[in-house]
Amino acid sequence: MKDIYDLAVIGGGPAGIASAVEASVLGLNVVLFEKGENHSTTIRTFYKDNKRVDKDWRGQKIVLEGTVHFMEGTKESTIELFDALIKSAAIETRFKTEIVEVIPEDRFYIKTGAGEEFTANNVIIAIGYMSKPNKPNYELPSSLKQRVHFNLDSFSSGEKVLVVGGGNSAAEYAYYLSDNNSVTLSYRKDRFSRLNPVNEDIVTRLEQADKLRLKLGVDIVGMRDQDGLPSIDFADGTTEAFDRVLYALGGSSPLDFLKRCRVELDGAGRAAFDENYQTSVRGLYVAGDIAAKVGGSIAASLNHAYRIVNHIKALR
Repeated sequence: MKDIYDLAVIGGGPAGIASAVEASVLGLNVVLFEKGENHSTTIRTFYKDNKRVDKDWRGQKIVLEGTVHFMEGTKESTIELFDALIKSAAIETRFKTEIVEVIPEDRFYIKTGAGEEFTANNVIIAIGYMSKPNKPNYELPSSLKQRVHFNLDSFSSGEKVLVVGGGNSAAEYAYYLSDNNSVTLSYRKDRFSRLNPVNEDIVTRLEQADKLRLKLGVDIVGMRDQDGLPSIDFADGTTEAFDRVLYALGGSSPLDFLKRCRVELDGAGRAAFDENYQTSVRGLYVAGDIAAKVGGSIAASLNHAYRIVNHIKALR
């Protein structure tokens, strides 16, 4: 592990792998983060066996610019190609590592869900748009789907709300809702370990002012439908009903992640970036579907990677 990386790449799909490979070719020290167990999670999960993978996807005629030579193939041959690229370039990969926040200061401080922190001079976000929020490991009654949430949509005022989670998203949801609702923030551990100082201070002050209730150190074991309301069974034997339950267990949408990285969004709610795919945060770039008006093109993603890495190299 390097003390300070020239480049950190977040996302192990085609754009992320190509970014790491192009960086390695140019002599940059690079680390690749992927929250899945291996690279190319979307291809592995959503493509059928032997599915054809086209270079000119949906008629997009793209001339490849970089060192990654990708042609038509199958699901299996495409995964094999990216396997070989990672191995031949000796890319430092960190699988099963979810990045929850990127803090831009003099450098970028990259925080993982496990509490680790990495430092890099540049960051490329290549996470795609197929992320889904994590759900609890107990069953959520289908009859309560209108009262169980994974974002702030459909909330009103004057309700009793349970927010579940111990990260920054959970804290932000809780104190936002506490202005007009009775909010309990539930976390299975007895203290917060992943909150940034600002969020931790706000949560502490709200609790001291009796504007936010904390239920820490107690896990949730189940949810039941109690007369149309979610009734929560806690591991300490207590049960409590709420009007709504909001889960913030990670796996948030790319939009939420970009906001946490301080990236400005355009009128369509996507990352704003320049001709080099650099966002409003200097040194922070987007690549792949997250930077494409029409997503899904592996060839376009590879070109994003090539252009970004060469821009980083030119600025050194």
